Amino acid sequence: MKMFRIMGIVNVTPDSFSDGGQFNDDDSAIKHGLRLWDEGADILDIGGESTRPGAEPVSVDEELGRVLPVIKGLHVRTDLPISIDTRKPEVARAAADAGASIWNDVSALTYAKDSLTTAAALGLKIVLMHAQGDPKTMQRDPQYKDVVEEVFGFLESRIDVCVAAGVARNKIIIDPGIGFGKTLAHNLALLAGLDRLSALNAPILVGVSRKRFLEGLDRAGPAAERLGGSIAGVIASFERGASIFRVHDVAETRQALAVYAAIEKARCLR
Repeated sequence: MKMFRIMGIVNVTPDSFSDGGQFNDDDSAIKHGLRLWDEGADILDIGGESTRPGAEPVSVDEELGRVLPVIKGLHVRTDLPISIDTRKPEVARAAADAGASIWNDVSALTYAKDSLTTAAALGLKIVLMHAQGDPKTMQRDPQYKDVVEEVFGFLESRIDVCVAAGVARNKIIIDPGIGFGKTLAHNLALLAGLDRLSALNAPILVGVSRKRFLEGLDRAGPAAERLGGSIAGVIASFERGASIFRVHDVAETRQALAVYAAIEKARCLR
């Protein structure tokens, strides 16, 4: 039976697209992380800078002040791997010292000149995500000739660059970056062609949870009302080779994946 892991989202921000402001103090963020652990999360992803479309960057000090107390608080209370969702190597270094073991970088280690050397020195698992443009501008007019092949080529190149810089090949995870510089059609094409990324021989992480593109399908409403579409995207991605799912709704996603995997196992045994 194919295995999967659920990455629960803990946004310590005032402006994230779905839950901005809900958990932007240490105590509520830690409680939220513990709740996701109880619901069955395998990884907790802590972020202190929103990367929603149009988001403004925050300073290193502000980001550190948001995430470090939460990472420390969760690290001593759970045995789960903790991921730091950041573009900044300074934040990744401090997060690793506080207990993080995964660096989830939406810029695929391109944001800062010392990102690659920092990643190699830290030895963390690294999530390399594709994005066209930066969060502030990425949704203005994204263009591709073939989105699946262009995302494949970008991730293949970034893997090669990372390995050449000293990042261990078996610590690299890839993410096609659903919603990051992509239209609805681009997102659908990527999800439909996700199995193409399996040729890169790295675990595939997908984040479709509550994203805006779902609003363009079947009258999906505001972010909190997109659970059905989120789960559909997760199941389709799992079927096409993804094994890590970054989600807001841990319990519901785990249940859906467990049922789907059990059905597939029964089918294979026939």
